[in-house]
Amino acid sequence: MRKIINSAFISLDGVTEDPRSWAIFDSDASEEAVQALQAYDGMLMGRGTYEYFADAMAKETGPYADAINPMLKYLFSSTLDSADWSNSTIIREDVVTAVTELKKQDGRDLIIYGYGRLSQTLLEHHLVEEIRFSVHPVLVGRAAAGGSGKALPLKLLGATPSPSGVVALTYQPTSL
Repeated sequence: MRKIINSAFISLDGVTEDPRSWAIFDSDASEEAVQALQAYDGMLMGRGTYEYFADAMAKETGPYADAINPMLKYLFSSTLDSADWSNSTIIREDVVTAVTELKKQDGRDLIIYGYGRLSQTLLEHHLVEEIRFSVHPVLVGRAAAGGSGKALPLKLLGATPSPSGVVALTYQPTSL
């Protein structure tokens, strides 16, 4: 069975939105991101994440764009009429049912970027096996996106600092 991996950038003051405007993308981080993508068969995205990535990547070239553009993209949206980014499929059915079925399929793991409503829904239904936060040593100065307010106990699986000061933390929900 495939695993769902949730990966998000977060600033020291808790911001996860719009990482292109504040995240540290040095050559080490870029190389690691390309290598990480090779472990996944596809991406799960809500509308906001889809629009964010499609806008940034659809016309880009280079190692990261070359890795992400051909990937399968499962877009969960009841309002989007079309998905023009390569290999994108809109899924309008129940998120929990659809993701449960995707996990049963053969193949490599699936990735979710960011920490929005889709991630929160999948966590609430115990469908995410790992959460990977890359903590960036910056203060952005705006409030982080709201969550359900419920505490989710996590077990630390690993912490990896990079030379630029970014620390990649891997957690597992303790409910697994």
